[in-house]
Amino acid sequence: MPNLSRAAADAFCVIALIIAVTAAAPCKAGCLEPHEIPLTRRNVAPEMSSITRACPVERGEKRPIIDGLGWVVGIPRKIILWDCRVDNHNVSCETEQSLEDYLEEHQLDHVKVRINQYAPVSDWRRLQSNTSVAWPYRYTLGALSVACEAVVPGRVFGRDYYNPYTATVHVYSDVPALAIKQAGHSKDFARRSYPGTYSLATIVPVINLWPEAIATGDVLAYADRLGATDLEREEYRILYPAYGANLGGVAGDVFAGAFLPVYAGAVVAGHVVGRWESGRIDDSSDDVSTSSSDTTVQTALQADIDRLPIDDSSDPGATSDDAAILIATAATPPAQLPVIDICPR
Repeated sequence: MPNLSRAAADAFCVIALIIAVTAAAPCKAGCLEPHEIPLTRRNVAPEMSSITRACPVERGEKRPIIDGLGWVVGIPRKIILWDCRVDNHNVSCETEQSLEDYLEEHQLDHVKVRINQYAPVSDWRRLQSNTSVAWPYRYTLGALSVACEAVVPGRVFGRDYYNPYTATVHVYSDVPALAIKQAGHSKDFARRSYPGTYSLATIVPVINLWPEAIATGDVLAYADRLGATDLEREEYRILYPAYGANLGGVAGDVFAGAFLPVYAGAVVAGHVVGRWESGRIDDSSDDVSTSSSDTTVQTALQADIDRLPIDDSSDPGATSDDAAILIATAATPPAQLPVIDICPR
């Protein structure tokens, strides 16, 4: 009888794993397809923009012992997303610049970026100034979020996230895809008429998958539009398993007796689908943009030459072929031009 019970338990775990893998099918079914968030209106408190413009990005001071502890605490997320840069508390200038470019392009000048920084007092002041969120939400859920940051600091426990009550992006990973995704959440909240109610709704299990899919789809479309193939590949490799982890957490609560296999199955499915999608991306977009740029340069040069007065008496031998050679030479990248040695021997 005990053997039968054990076999039944093993079978249940296998079934739960299959369910988890099947549940991750939305990654491929379309809910994570590239789709930019339409930002037709902005619900932003004017004061938030004014107090943020002075210093939109702040970095925490280097604390080797604390950051080393944070790196160790972040090992589970490193394994889940299979990237040692996750929660490494050593964010590069390239990741910071990628985040700034996204915020600047979408005019999210009210959003504060804290890179590996512990600043609950400053966040409390931002909470008070963020009048776009109704005060009942600010001084309940918002106050709780700032208190959690003070007691369970991200400087140690990591986890990149966006706090809608303080309009602040917290970054602890040197992964541009994760940083930009948090900025995607800020873009999503900026268009909401009732951001406090929206934030409350996203706490509810299952519903919390909705904003994750919206932000992920937005940053995928952003990278695709820019033709940033490296960033787009990284987003598929990182954000798909991250979404799978969120999905697995929700599904695991339903199958409480088999949480681990369900969760692991969803994460593995996210990795499989994400890497498959990443492998489909080629560099053709870069080639197209380069070709288009060359064509534009040649067209502009031709137009300028056509407007020049031609004096046949100054150079009777000048022909239209000479102009064509001039255009081709000017449009040729320096690396492709012939090198002429004029140094005396």
